[in-house]
Amino acid sequence: MIVALIIACEVGFWVLLALGLAVRYLLKRPRTSVVLLLCEPVLELVLFVVTAIDLKNGAEPSWEHGLAALYIGFTVAYGHYTIRWLDGHAAHRLGGAPKPVGPPRYGMPRARHEGRLWLRTLLAAAVACALLQGAVWYVGDSGDVSSLRSFQWAALRAAGIHGLVALAYLIWPKKAPAGTEDEQPFTSPKESARR
Repeated sequence: MIVALIIACEVGFWVLLALGLAVRYLLKRPRTSVVLLLCEPVLELVLFVVTAIDLKNGAEPSWEHGLAALYIGFTVAYGHYTIRWLDGHAAHRLGGAPKPVGPPRYGMPRARHEGRLWLRTLLAAAVACALLQGAVWYVGDSGDVSSLRSFQWAALRAAGIHGLVALAYLIWPKKAPAGTEDEQPFTSPKESARR
């Protein structure tokens, strides 16, 4: 049941996002689109509550509960970023705004960009680990929590690997090909719209 709910939350995320952007740019109703986009966190709240109820009703902690925690952590850290990124592209395609500037590809601007992404991954891992630790304490001695612990380690490993990738961009910054200028630093869709 938890896996089906995770899939439903993911589908719901994209449906609400598409509806919100369509209402904003096609129907020209920005306030209504904000209401739709603010419904996004409700999906994660529903997933959290259903997972907690499932454990309360005596379900054995399993990989489904771990996956739910990772999903919530990812959407907390990357959900707003994804919405902003897609909003910039929708504004360009549907609203006539200038094309959003992509992330930098070379040098220290790229290293800073990768560092900011790693901080998001670190936040995702922290949220997931906190939720999983809460589940471990909630279950206590009444169940096998090894699957929850393994998902904590998976979250920490993902943050560690992403950290090494970000560090590699800092230590060995990628150089622009000869004859090309370094690109502009990455700006968010909001900053691009202000220019």
